[in-house]
Amino acid sequence: MTKEFPAHVVPPSAPPPVPPDAPAPRDITAAIVAGCIVGFVSFGFAASFGVFLRPMSEDLGWAREVFSLSLAVQALCWGITQPFAGMCADRFGSARVLAFGAVVSALGMALRGLVVDPTIFVASGVIVGIGTGTCSFQVVTVALGKVVRPERRSFILGLGTASASAGMFTAAPLSAWLLGVIGWQASILVIAASFLMILPVLFLIARVSRPTAGSGPGDGFGHAIRTAFSDRAYVLLFLGFFVCGFHVSFIQTHLPAFIADQGLLPIIGAWSLALIGLFNIAGSFASGWSGQIFSKKKVLSGIYLVRAIVIAVFVLVPVSVPGVLLFSVAMGLLWLSTVPLTMALVAQTQGIRFLSTLVGVVFLSHQIGAFIGAWLGGRIYDATGGYEVMWWAAIALGLLATLLHLPIRETPGPLAKAEA
Repeated sequence: MTKEFPAHVVPPSAPPPVPPDAPAPRDITAAIVAGCIVGFVSFGFAASFGVFLRPMSEDLGWAREVFSLSLAVQALCWGITQPFAGMCADRFGSARVLAFGAVVSALGMALRGLVVDPTIFVASGVIVGIGTGTCSFQVVTVALGKVVRPERRSFILGLGTASASAGMFTAAPLSAWLLGVIGWQASILVIAASFLMILPVLFLIARVSRPTAGSGPGDGFGHAIRTAFSDRAYVLLFLGFFVCGFHVSFIQTHLPAFIADQGLLPIIGAWSLALIGLFNIAGSFASGWSGQIFSKKKVLSGIYLVRAIVIAVFVLVPVSVPGVLLFSVAMGLLWLSTVPLTMALVAQTQGIRFLSTLVGVVFLSHQIGAFIGAWLGGRIYDATGGYEVMWWAAIALGLLATLLHLPIRETPGPLAKAEA
């Protein structure tokens, strides 16, 4: 008698025959370590750059919208770049894409530190966004997700996300320390140089990263994207990930300034981002593990619901140091825990042949939300002198995302069936 498994659980069937050019296990392990390094470096300073908002705005006499608009443009360009980065990774492998992104990110960050002009600063968001979009932890974790067994994919995606969170935990207090020691301009140049640390480890990723999309007439990216969007499961993932981007970008851009506005020491804002990064390591691991055991869509819905509750409590309770730290811990557990589950659901419902491309398109939705979260936060602050409207918008969107993920089908769609 054949044992039946729930739709969300990958049955422990016999592994398929190993292709003759499959990477050796030791090479996969080395690539996973290298991928974690890439995620650590590329995400850390980019995610904690909000530490610079208040000191730069005050020193240069800028409205907060200038800084937040630059980060919003960065987020949007990151999102626009992701599908193209995914296509290149599917067609040519990930190492070249990551190398390009590391160099461009370094150049964009250096421009922010060398040229003091509000227009140039906003425009630098385009360069940094293209760079971070092509050397993001999503590109490398998806590449690694392709070369591990399906039952391990969710965990590996969680591991890559956790490494990015570890970078955020390290970068936020380090940025605050650099600000106090060498000032914001020199600190930004240090950040720019850090992106070049990615380059030496990429040869380990190149050894296992294989193109999965050919160039024949049946291999069109346009066809893959159209087919995915004809699948309701993919559309709901696309819409739901918008909310994650809104939450993450608004909080990482404006939380340090919000905390300082309440009369607390600026270092508390830096440590709030650090705690988010620290506890998201645990959250990402737990998310990746839970995706192997439980229904991914139900776990995702639960994450968004708890996010909405945590933000509501933070808004309703008077701001204090213990309250900020507790909020940071709770948000850290929920921060990027949506990422491995979302990517795993894309793989589960759409297959892996065009996985980098389709994950990149979903991340475009995430980064559109990030653009709105970062920019609108600054715009509303300049107009009202506070962030209350943004906090309540974040709560409402969290509840909406809770409902959006429940109808997702967790079985293969047309693309995955065709691949099989």
